[in-house]
Amino acid sequence: MMGLVFDESERAYARAGDRTQSPEQSVIALSIPGRDDHVLEHLLLDMNGTVAADGFILPGVAQRLAALAANLRVVVITADTHGGASRLAEELGVEVHRIKPGNEAEQKLRFAQQLGPQHCVAVGNGANDALMLRACAVGLCVLEAEGTAVEAATNADILCRSIDDALDLLLHPTRLAATLRR
Repeated sequence: MMGLVFDESERAYARAGDRTQSPEQSVIALSIPGRDDHVLEHLLLDMNGTVAADGFILPGVAQRLAALAANLRVVVITADTHGGASRLAEELGVEVHRIKPGNEAEQKLRFAQQLGPQHCVAVGNGANDALMLRACAVGLCVLEAEGTAVEAATNADILCRSIDDALDLLLHPTRLAATLRR
């Protein structure tokens, strides 16, 4: 088992001992006492209000996503309200899935369903994230400067005080298990 790995500039964490690798891809294996076990393959992220504010990436996000990308397919799902999705994709080195204005909650849910929601962890803060947060194996709602829609908070498994805290839960999966155990 490997210990913690620190990136001194942002203190991004990775615990290799909490992950399982297969020849095809890396995943995060999550065992929660009193609940189902999960093999997480995809990290679905809302953009504005979650990983970005006004179209600009929040501090600490890039380093954490780089660490998570070793184990999860990272996808930012956005209507690109502020027009920064292409820049964000380039800066973060992640996939961006653009949705169209209108029926955004349903579009995000359909995207998760196409991937298999039992293999997805979703992170968001808006009302249009609520269905995705509820459907995915793990739903994390964040409270950043933009605020959090009550609908998103009530459909998530965990309410986090920041995107850093939400991503750190994935970098330390035993924290997820400790919070969600029954």
